[in-house]
Amino acid sequence: MVERARPTASVARYGFTDPRADGQLRAAGWWTESGPDSSAADVLSALSRAADPDLALSGLDRIREADPAAWTELDQELRANRTFRGRLLGVLGTSSALADFLVGNTDCWKTLQGDKCTEPDQYVSRLLDHLRSEGELLTGLESEQALRAGYRELLLGIAAADLGHLVEPGLHQPPYAEIGAQLTKLAEAALTVGLLVAESEVGAGVEGRLAVIAMGKCGGRELNYVSDVDVIFVGDGDLSVSTRLASTMMRVVGKACFEVDAALRPEGKAGALVRTLDGHAAYYQKWAKTWEFQALLKARPVAGDPELGRQYAEMVAPKVWAAADRENFVPEVQKMRRRVEGHVPSAHAERELKLGRGGLRDVEFAVQLLQLVHGRIDAELRSPSTMDALAALGEGGYVGRTDAAELGSSYEFLRTIEHRLQLRRLRRTHLFPAASDASELRTIARASGVRPARGRSEGDVLLAEFRRHLQSIRRLHEKLFYRPLLQSVANVPTEALRLTTKQAESRLAALGYAAPDGALQHIKALTAGMSRRAAIQQALLPVLLDLLADTPDPDRGLLSYRKVSEALEQTPWYLRVLRDEGAVVERLAFLLGTSRLVPDLLVRAPEVLQLLGDPARLAGRTPAEVAISLRAAVRRQPGLNAAVAAARSLRRHEMLRIASADLLGLLDVPAVCEALSSVWVAVLQGALAAAFRQRQAELGQTPAKIAVIGMGRLGGAELGYGSDADVLFVCEPTEGVSDSEAAKFASSVAETVRKILGAPSPDPALVVDADLRPEGRSGPLVRTLESYRSYYGRWAEVWESQALLRARFIAGDDDLGARFIAMIDPIRYPQAGLDAVRVREIRRIKARVETERMPKGADPTRHTKLGRGGLADVEWTVQLMQLRHGHEVEGLRTTSTIEALKAAVEAGLAEAAEIESLTEAWLLATRVRNAGMLVRGKAVDEIPSSGRDLAAVARVLGYSADDDPGEFLDAYRRTTRRAHAVVETLFYQDRPL
Repeated sequence: MVERARPTASVARYGFTDPRADGQLRAAGWWTESGPDSSAADVLSALSRAADPDLALSGLDRIREADPAAWTELDQELRANRTFRGRLLGVLGTSSALADFLVGNTDCWKTLQGDKCTEPDQYVSRLLDHLRSEGELLTGLESEQALRAGYRELLLGIAAADLGHLVEPGLHQPPYAEIGAQLTKLAEAALTVGLLVAESEVGAGVEGRLAVIAMGKCGGRELNYVSDVDVIFVGDGDLSVSTRLASTMMRVVGKACFEVDAALRPEGKAGALVRTLDGHAAYYQKWAKTWEFQALLKARPVAGDPELGRQYAEMVAPKVWAAADRENFVPEVQKMRRRVEGHVPSAHAERELKLGRGGLRDVEFAVQLLQLVHGRIDAELRSPSTMDALAALGEGGYVGRTDAAELGSSYEFLRTIEHRLQLRRLRRTHLFPAASDASELRTIARASGVRPARGRSEGDVLLAEFRRHLQSIRRLHEKLFYRPLLQSVANVPTEALRLTTKQAESRLAALGYAAPDGALQHIKALTAGMSRRAAIQQALLPVLLDLLADTPDPDRGLLSYRKVSEALEQTPWYLRVLRDEGAVVERLAFLLGTSRLVPDLLVRAPEVLQLLGDPARLAGRTPAEVAISLRAAVRRQPGLNAAVAAARSLRRHEMLRIASADLLGLLDVPAVCEALSSVWVAVLQGALAAAFRQRQAELGQTPAKIAVIGMGRLGGAELGYGSDADVLFVCEPTEGVSDSEAAKFASSVAETVRKILGAPSPDPALVVDADLRPEGRSGPLVRTLESYRSYYGRWAEVWESQALLRARFIAGDDDLGARFIAMIDPIRYPQAGLDAVRVREIRRIKARVETERMPKGADPTRHTKLGRGGLADVEWTVQLMQLRHGHEVEGLRTTSTIEALKAAVEAGLAEAAEIESLTEAWLLATRVRNAGMLVRGKAVDEIPSSGRDLAAVARVLGYSADDDPGEFLDAYRRTTRRAHAVVETLFYQDRPL
């Protein structure tokens, strides 16, 4: 680029950098020896606001030199007419090509003087005025030259209306869509007039009709200043005549105005230029590819025989809106976009407005794909205009309002930049200026209304905005264009999308809904009315119905979905998450169609729904992290009730998170048990601390320390979803306090904890069970450490030693808890092991428990707790080993069943195969027991013998919908039968070390 010399300082004040500016201003009469002519101040100020002041002034100087006689009139109009001044200088400061046109057609500036400089309804007549000579229509070269002049004159008017407000603020600023519509109207007028010229050249009265169908941006009424116009020709009668008409029209308009491109016709450039209506219909029915239906979305008759054009539009519309039913429709459209993107030269990739990443095609492909998928049943989406379709998608709930607005704003920005780039030289270009081209960036920025900001030049601001909009478009394109839900919706047949028809009821029955009429009632309730919420449900439900059909209980799943949707209807992000995150819909459908527990928790902990789209977050928190955050949240609450309410809320959240991860196969059995146990422990810790503080404040003193000892499954960190918290409460008096006062204080705290946690709640119960304490329910709720020591030293029975095997400190005073555990270790790991009498007692108690506690009529082969090879079988066997050998095998001194089993095989107390059988059975029984709670929503120990509940448990255990759930039951019985055989050997027979 040639470096311009600096002009005089006074001229530079108005933005001129060309050394000729001083002379040009003097020649125009706007500058004197002493500086600017005061009477021309408005003109000079307007010139300073032009996109390129030097270019605008140069254009005026050339017009003056081309027609000196008219200069006085033009000068007076510039001084007096603000609207005219803005229009003319806006054009001259932006477009060198239109400046050339004005220089060559010196009277054309007068077309910018009136109230309106562009009137679309008069485009055809204005063009015909140029083409008529003595009442006859020009043909041949003369017609092309006349049409070119007329077209440029009208294009000048559109550009002047588009740019005037930039030079003279306050003038009407036409929106982007208005300019696109005017350019399209001008193109339609050129096609119409070009066809009239063709008819004159070919000959009037011939046997042939022709309709011109606009495609692409012309069909969408969103043309650029310089663009090919894509068309398809439909003929009738003598096709040879129709073809001559089409080819002649393409020549005339192509040489005068713009290239007319018919490559989108059937078979492309290799196919016939003109086909009959039947010929088109046959091709689209048999041979058309997916991309051709995508292109036909914008098909619109614009010239020629109106009746033939109407018939064509009516013929293709049903085919366009059925295209999404085609196999692999969505992947093919996505593949096409990647192919287009791949053709962008790497050197231009970051500057390509149209085809590059984040460019115009990203918006158009995303919008068109959404239109074709959802527009099958929603006629509001069937606009050929990208902006109108995007607005309809946002209004209909198919795209978030914010996303639609952001995408529309970025699209309009890029289209405006595209217009300004093309206006410069009236050349077809989509290439943004290089970052190093400061002059071009400045001109485009000023022509686009971009101004300096925060110390940055116009060009720098434009470049930053360009990059920001590209990033925004690409992010939203990937979010919408590759949305998993799109493929799911496309897989649903069009008729099935019409949710309330009789055919839908039949389809529901075919999908496996036991009560299709009831399902339809749920659907009607969810989609009733004209609200945005109903529209989003209308889009979601066809997919959801298919997904639910693949679950064990579709009817219950749909009912649960309705309940959840109605409960969360005021939650602003609920439907948005389902619409935008396909994985969330899929996982939610499985959870709702499988579990009764999940829906009940979900309506009270809806935030977990957002985690379904991110498996890492759903299953990634460690129990320690959860416990720390739960305790901290509870500790911040101002009182006992608030603390327990917070604990309940967090427990609910965590239980739902764990249950969802469990059902989706993201957590194994030990991880589930550890997580549930950790939450229960944190709740107890928080509630105990709050109750302790309250009672302490009431008394004004601290009579005792308190510790809570976890027992049973809580102590072993093996809780299930429906497990109670078995505990012991131990206290120790502070200095100067009697044992009785300490016990009284501690008992009030413990009773408060039990009462407030055990209060009725919609959530699974929080039962704190202290029945394993000395003397059971008849004994005191809390004892001192010394009282426990005395009791266990004098009265402890073997079953109490066995119960203490699971004891671990979980809450309260750390030191007291540690001393309690140290005190009981000799009791649960007796130094000499167990003598024969106590071994027989253990075996007798187990037999009595199985006899007395097994529910009447229960099937021992399906009872997970007391059945053959179930939890009790394995745990009693392990605990007997611990009682007999714990004093000498350190690994057995654990509260964990699984860890004790590992230690047993390492110590040679059992064969590896035997331990493997016991471990497999214990893990399976635990998982099945948990699955029963998840499926039924209440604690159950017996596996269902048949029906949907059995199928649901089988699905949770990893069996597919196609598998016979009886296979799962058979597998469970085989596993537990092997384990029971090992129990018979290890528990009932003495085996030396």
